[in-house]
Amino acid sequence: MTGRSNSIGAAVLIAIGVACGLSSSLSGQGRPSAAPARSDAIPRTPDGHPDLQGTYDVATLTPIERPRSANGKLSMTEKEAASIEGAEGKRVAERAEPSPVDRAAPAIGAQVGGYNNFWIDRGSQGIRADNTPRSSLIIDPADGKMPALTQEAKDRMGALRFRNGPNADANEENQNTFTLDPNAYNDPEQRPLGERCLLGFGSTSGPPTLPNYFYNNLKQIVQTPTSILILVEMVHDARIIRMNQPHLPATVRKWMGDSVGHWEGDTLVVDTTNFTDKTRFRGSTENLHVVERFWRTDDKTLMYRFTVEDPHTWTRAWTGEYPWPATDQPVYEYACHEGNYALADILRGARAAEQRGESK
Repeated sequence: MTGRSNSIGAAVLIAIGVACGLSSSLSGQGRPSAAPARSDAIPRTPDGHPDLQGTYDVATLTPIERPRSANGKLSMTEKEAASIEGAEGKRVAERAEPSPVDRAAPAIGAQVGGYNNFWIDRGSQGIRADNTPRSSLIIDPADGKMPALTQEAKDRMGALRFRNGPNADANEENQNTFTLDPNAYNDPEQRPLGERCLLGFGSTSGPPTLPNYFYNNLKQIVQTPTSILILVEMVHDARIIRMNQPHLPATVRKWMGDSVGHWEGDTLVVDTTNFTDKTRFRGSTENLHVVERFWRTDDKTLMYRFTVEDPHTWTRAWTGEYPWPATDQPVYEYACHEGNYALADILRGARAAEQRGESK
């Protein structure tokens, strides 16, 4: 059971982050932490470049930011990794048990959740680089945490109408905190892009393109000499990377930015600018700049590294990476909000709360 669904859509807040490196202003440069495959062992396209095409399953238990339990260490022992993976397996097995038939109905107004565990596919393993388990996707800063926000960013986020502003996600310690401003539910266009099924939540679409820790975990690459397509199963986002081209004028802005790629030896390097202020990756601005690197570590695995910077949001750039294992599983359609019934119900729920006086 893959847990992927073709008829589910919701606003889900997941932790985010992480990076690669290109310009001198971006951190995380230097020798790859996961060794590239030998040049003569890399499959190639007719134009001689590495063939990155295929479908990849990026489901993982490894969080983006390093948890306190890792004590600041990036590398884990196999015993530590096995403990985490075993606990997840036990959790999945327990939640797969039939519900008691004589259970009482939930209280009126109780939070009952949006999914049972049948639909969830968080993965069964953490990531490994050079056969070593990792405690986080973030590798720089060294503590595995995102850098501090600038004061400008703190002020900006405090002024947002609602905590989960368009495609913005909660942090590790504060995943379920919202600012209960009823104005945030007055207009469907005020709701997050992910909730409206216009863009994958949790930056699954990218850049940076991240795991979503939920379901629909596949990413597919199609490659030509002039462009590279990354199709993301979550919300079927299709991102096109233009090869060896200048960036678009600054007046042209896109949800996923303007991605331009080039080859550095056997590594694909993608530089993305020209974001809008609607994506707000982790609260970033339209000045977000992301550099990504893709390289093969073997014929079945890509390594993906990305560096994120926005001087209007973070006090420094930050970097992370994780492997993309190949899979032969099919990419499913993500049919979300058919007829916009769910979104209409969200707004009706807000109106009903107002009538009960709960909005105050």
